[in-house]
Formats: sequence, structure tokens, C-alpha cells
Amino acid sequence: MYTMSELSPQRAAVLAFLRERVGQGAPPSLAEIAACFGFASRNAAQKHVQALAEAGLIELRSGQKRGIAIPGVEPDALLSLPVLGRVAAGLPIGPDIGLERQLRLDRGLFALRPDYLLQVQGDSMIDDGILDGDLVGVHRSSVARNGQIVVARVEDEITIKRLERSASGIRLLPRNPAHAPIVVAADADFAIEGIYCGLIRQG
Repeated sequence: MYTMSELSPQRAAVLAFLRERVGQGAPPSLAEIAACFGFASRNAAQKHVQALAEAGLIELRSGQKRGIAIPGVEPDALLSLPVLGRVAAGLPIGPDIGLERQLRLDRGLFALRPDYLLQVQGDSMIDDGILDGDLVGVHRSSVARNGQIVVARVEDEITIKRLERSASGIRLLPRNPAHAPIVVAADADFAIEGIYCGLIRQG
């Protein structure tokens, strides 16, 4: 069995990365390990992971895409999430992105693990229970299913709405009859920034 001092610098760095991610409750996939260290393929990441497992420094759980565990490292029950700015539940507003503060929250509050929080401004999503001033958790993703609540960028402005894709194009739907849908023009600079995964209501 290897000790930490006997590992190559690169393998020790991979182990440190795994310990950090497992401690956060988010074991990485082979693709994420490869991307983090600039490996040409997942096979290179697999070799490092397998060697660490054979050395007894990590445990692999068969049949799980992210089945990496570290002996003695228990996942933190709390998430440390940055509050990055504001998101409009109404007309889109400028993203006002910039780290405002960091919050530690119970991961059980969210259906999907969020990467960051945004503060809602406006009332267009009240029928989905998303109110002005709420902090919404956002899971970074450039894709979403039809009907999901998404954080989207339209021409450098950020908004939270339900996604509707149809043969006629894309609309961002409010959940308040006082607000009209946002019709995304075919030539618009449009991107899905993330998927809504829960909220925190501030006292």
C-alpha cells in the first residue's frame, strides 16, 4: 500500500481533488477528473483512480458513475454556495453578477445540487411559489427539458422562467397572468445558464 509521500505529484493532486469533492458530497466523474487535470481522455483518469483504489487510498463502488469514496472522509451535510447577484422574475434585468456573499446551507433543501444562488427580483413566478427576494438555487447546465424552470440569458440579461420549446420557437413563460411570455427571437443571443433546483426564503 502506498503512503501519500510515495505518490507521484500528479497522483497526489488527483487524490487531493477527490478528497475535496467527496467531502463536499459531490464525487467527480471520470470526465470531470480528466477535464480538471487536462488529461486527453477518461482512460487516463481511470488509471489514476484505479491505482489509488489498489493502494487503498480510495474506494470504488461498482455500478455507480460517481462511485468514489474516501476512507474516513464523510460528505459534508452543508453546501457552501455563493450568492452571485440578481435574477428577474418579471422583465429581464442585467445580471449584476458579482459575489455578494457565501452561505452554508443544508443540501437536503434542494432537489438537485445547486452550484450557486441568485436573488429573485419581481413577481412573475409567484404561481410556482417563487417570490420577490427569494434566493434560488441554480444547477449549472446549458440544456433543459421542455417545461423546466430555468435561468436563461437573453441578450446579456438574465431571467428565471419556464422553458417552452415548440415548432414555432422558444418562449420563456411566466407563472403570473399579469406578465407576458418572453418570445426569444430566432437570431437572439440566447442561452440556458442553469436549472432551478429549490429556494431559500429570507426572513
